[in-house]
Amino acid sequence: MTIDRDVISAIRLELQGQSNEKTRTSFQRFFKEGITCYGVKSADVSQIARRYFSQIKPLGKQEIWLLCEKLLQSDYSEETTIAFDWSYRLHNQYTRDDFAIFENWLRKYVNNWAKCDTLCNHAIGALVIRYPELIGNLKQWTPSTNRWLRRGAAVTLIIPARNGQFLKDIFDIADSLITDEDDMVQKGYGWLLKEASRKHQQELFDYVMKHKAVMPRTALRYAIELLPVELKHRAMEKPKNQPGR
Repeated sequence: MTIDRDVISAIRLELQGQSNEKTRTSFQRFFKEGITCYGVKSADVSQIARRYFSQIKPLGKQEIWLLCEKLLQSDYSEETTIAFDWSYRLHNQYTRDDFAIFENWLRKYVNNWAKCDTLCNHAIGALVIRYPELIGNLKQWTPSTNRWLRRGAAVTLIIPARNGQFLKDIFDIADSLITDEDDMVQKGYGWLLKEASRKHQQELFDYVMKHKAVMPRTALRYAIELLPVELKHRAMEKPKNQPGR
C-alpha cells in the first residue's frame, strides 16, 4: 500500500472517529449553500493536519500537491482545511507555476466562503506576496461568472492590505467589483477595503466618498468599519436626491 493511500485513509478514519453531530449542525448554520462535513472542531482538524504533515513532508512538493487534490475531491470541509493547511506550509517553496495549481483548486473545489478565504488568505496570498506580478492574474478573475474567483480576487490581498501594501491594486480590484450584485463578493471586497484602511485611512475614506453612490451598502459597511465615528457618519450619508437602498 502506498504512503498516500495510507495517509488519506488514516486521516479519514480519525475524522470519522471525532465526528460530532452537534458540531456538524453548528457548522451548517454559517453556510447558505449547505456543506459536507464530519463535524470535527477546527482546533482538532488543525492538530490532525499538523501531525500528518510531518509524515508527508519528505515526499516533496509535487507529491504533496497530489495528496491535497485527493483530499479536495471528497468535498468534506475538514479534508479541504487539511489540504489548504498543507499547501500553505510549503509557502517557502512556492514558484510562479504554483498559481495555476491554486487557481484550478479554486475553480474546481471551492464552493463556500470558508474554503475561498482559507485558500486565498493563506496559500494564494503568500504566493502573491512572493511574486507581486501575479496580482495581474487576480485582476483577471474579477469578470468571472464564478463568484468564488471574484471574491478570491479581493480576499487574496487581505494580509498585504493589512500591512499597507498594494493600495493601487486594491483599489483597481475594488473598482472592478464595485457594483457586483453577489453579497459574497460585496463582503469580500468590502473586507479588503477595511483592511486597507488600517494603514491608509484617508485614502480609503476618499475612495469610499467617491464611490458610495454606486457601492452596495453591504460593501460600504464593511469598508468603513474601522473608520472614526465621524467619518463613518459622513460615509453613510446618502447623497442628495438619491433614493434609499
